[in-house]
Amino acid sequence: MLSCERLNPLDVESHGGVRATARHLRSLAPTADSVTEVVRDIIAAVRTGGDAALRAHTMRLDTAGTDPGTLLVPDETLERSLDALEPGVRAALEQAIANVMTVCQAQVSEDHDVVLAQGQVVRLREVPVQRAAVYVPGGRAPYPSTVVMGVVAARAAGVIDVVVCAPPGPDGEVNPLILGASRLCGAAGVYRMGGAQAIAALAYGTESVPAVDVIVGPGNLYVQEAKRQVSGVVGIDGFAGPSDLLVIAGPDAPAHLVALDLLAQAEHGPESLVVAVSRDAPWLDQLADWVERYSEHRPTATPAACVLVQTADAHDAFDLADEFAPEHLQLVGAEAEALAPRVRRAGCVLVGWPSGTAFGDYIAGSNHVLPTGGAARFGSALGPRHFRRRMSEVHVGGAAAALAVAALPLAQAEGFPVHAESMRARAPVPEEESDGSQG
Repeated sequence: MLSCERLNPLDVESHGGVRATARHLRSLAPTADSVTEVVRDIIAAVRTGGDAALRAHTMRLDTAGTDPGTLLVPDETLERSLDALEPGVRAALEQAIANVMTVCQAQVSEDHDVVLAQGQVVRLREVPVQRAAVYVPGGRAPYPSTVVMGVVAARAAGVIDVVVCAPPGPDGEVNPLILGASRLCGAAGVYRMGGAQAIAALAYGTESVPAVDVIVGPGNLYVQEAKRQVSGVVGIDGFAGPSDLLVIAGPDAPAHLVALDLLAQAEHGPESLVVAVSRDAPWLDQLADWVERYSEHRPTATPAACVLVQTADAHDAFDLADEFAPEHLQLVGAEAEALAPRVRRAGCVLVGWPSGTAFGDYIAGSNHVLPTGGAARFGSALGPRHFRRRMSEVHVGGAAAALAVAALPLAQAEGFPVHAESMRARAPVPEEESDGSQG
């Protein structure tokens, strides 16, 4: 049975206020610091040892010594897995694919020209990366929904070569649900590999795993720390660490539904963090009762911490959420829902009692790969932009003379005479206008 920690306004004050309380809440979930050195060693081994090191780590960490065979899952295996999908699961995946694709396509920008005052044109272009990988965790259960979120976003961005990697089980095979979903989404291939060793292989390449340009997807601390260590060699979506949910609720919120929402997010594992905030103490008492009652028969819900916070008023509740910058923010009850237009720091905002976070995790159309650990202060949900590069295409044309006159003093001030000479050569300017520079 799950019991939640309770904080009242005096507790918030004793912690040092809203900001310090948000830091306290964050400290309840584990960080990647504990695995940094182990991950560094694994990456170094795969980078220098290639397939042999990748296979050795896979057999040691994932398959209990079973040789997974070829790292790339054969096409016929993917096709069989697709055909074997239970009809209801396939229908749900197809609906999720359609909804996520519709939302993703709305985020893809067309090229457009910006004409500057001097007459030059800067064309703003977005182009997809050539090759991308979606990491799909294994852990306690398969996650075909993560295949949808990653592969569909990449395909909407225009990436043709999108691969999936997932840790194999003790039999050396990837779960058929992952394989079927990968086929349904149009992934170019699936690799039997997981953990930090998979991230290293995707970043640096091995004899049988071509390097990619972008790696996205959730995973355990080892996977996320590996992504952090290879970022710069490849693009990553961010640090997708333990899941977290913060609910702001008014006294009219249905406490039994909020309790289910907290427990649903707690299913993401023993590192997850769930928080409910309200100014109404009796409502929090009801919520605590519902959480305890429901959790007794729901053994899959095992968070690192469940915390119920009473604030002095709705303003403090909002400020606490803003400081916490949750992965998921639910606003339930009229008072809380009215705060929605003010939210700036959240991975995904779900408004109203019908909008349970579980809908966002599966089928609403938003992406469930979200910034965690407070990264919603600067990060965004996974989307096409993670798989596209922005480029400027510059057409100076007849503006060369005017731009050279303006820019020559700057080149001289920075000590780059050849920059000045290059501009002057394309648009000769009188010596007095160039401030006497000789290039």
